This record gives sequence, structure tokens and C-alpha cells, in this order.
Amino acid sequence: MNSPRTLSVVTPVHAEGVTFLPDAYRSLDSQKLPEGWVWEWCVQEDGPGVDAAAHLPTDDPRIRVGTSRRGGPHVARTLAFARSVGAYVKNLDSDDQLAPGALARDIAALEENPTVGWTTSKAIDLLEDGSTASFELSDPDAGLLPRGQAYGFWTEHHRPQIHPATLCVRRKLLALLGGWMALPASGDTGLLLGLDALNDGWFIGEVGLLYRKHAGQITTHPHHKAGSEWEARMSLIREHAVALREWTGIDSAT
Repeated sequence: MNSPRTLSVVTPVHAEGVTFLPDAYRSLDSQKLPEGWVWEWCVQEDGPGVDAAAHLPTDDPRIRVGTSRRGGPHVARTLAFARSVGAYVKNLDSDDQLAPGALARDIAALEENPTVGWTTSKAIDLLEDGSTASFELSDPDAGLLPRGQAYGFWTEHHRPQIHPATLCVRRKLLALLGGWMALPASGDTGLLLGLDALNDGWFIGEVGLLYRKHAGQITTHPHHKAGSEWEARMSLIREHAVALREWTGIDSAT
């Protein structure tokens, strides 16, 4: 049964990234939510041999660990979503950390703007030496992100303007899209552009995510930004977004 005052945080984790989970947990445990709200953490092991529970507290009932065959992070996120109960669903990768107040700001934006379907926020890089650096994206103005704006930026600049790892989404809207696109990478960009085709969003100007940079992350793979796999991912993401835009009546450039 769904819980109207629960925010579900979903986290995919594979064996190579499990050691970052304690930092992610500490960032989540320190969040202060509005009165009456609670969070649950649905951690999804992407494949066998992860043993996420060994890196997490055993006495926190808000943590729910599940496991599945290895399908990549976006499949794992979607399976974590399937086990969740919250009215709002927030992504948190196992190697990243939430900034103080991030969840409260997501809740406030969605509660105060009932026609908005999703939020994103400013992100900064968390470097291997523990220092932080501004993220390479040029952020939009804080506030309303009109439907279609994210797609327009993506087609012009070949990258999102807003970081899809910071998404928080109304449950029914996420269910309508079937969760994250089942791709080896960029499935969160596909979700972002799908959400953008269906509903207005909201950009939170305060830092919401510390995005860890390290040698083992998916974005360092040579196929992430070039080659036939990249071309196939971008083609499907575009086709998905264009189909949704045409279905909903937004003029789209192909």
C-alpha cells in the first residue's frame, strides 16, 4: 500500500560501489523532513555478491534491501521503485551524498506546487580528496521548469542542463513512464526527458547532491560518450522523448 507522507529514496548498488554506502546513509540519516513526513531507503543490489547489508546499520527499519539479477543501475532503480511505497520517489546513487535539507526542499516544492510533477536541484562534484567543485552544467533559474524546456536544451547542447541524478518524482508520474529507461547508461536522462514531455518540473537552486567523481563510475567507461552504444542510447532517448511530445501535443524538433 502506498504511503502519502513517505518519500522513498531508491539506490542501486553493485559490488564495486558498495563501500560508498555508509557515506550515502549518513547523508540520508541527517535529513530533517517536514513534520509528519518520513523516508524509506530502498537499496537494490544489482547482481549477486553485493552484500549491501554488511555496510549498513542493522537497527534502522527505514532501510529495505532487495536483490536481483544484474541488469545495470537503471533496471535496479526501477526494481527498487517497485518495492517502495512513497508518494514521492527520490534517486540517490550509492556513491553520491545528499546535501543537508535536500529532501525537505523536494517535498516543499511538490507540496506547494501541485501542478509540478518532478524536481531537480543544483549538484556539485565530490572529488576523491574530499573537496568539492562546481558542476559543469549551467543551471537554469530556480523555480518552474516549463514542460518541454529540458528537451530543448538537450537537443541544442547534446546534454541535459539539469542533473538527472537529482530527480524527485511524483509516484504516479514515475509509474506512468515505467521507471527508468532500461539502458546500460543514460537511463536517467531518458527518464528526465520523458518527465519533461509530460509535466512541468521545478529546479531547486540550492545544492541538493554531492556527485562523487571516482575511477569506477559508469561515466568513465569509454563507451559512455562515444561509439555505437552511445549512438544507440541517444537515438532511443530521442525517439522516446519525441513520441511522448507528439502524443501530448508539444511541438518537437526532430
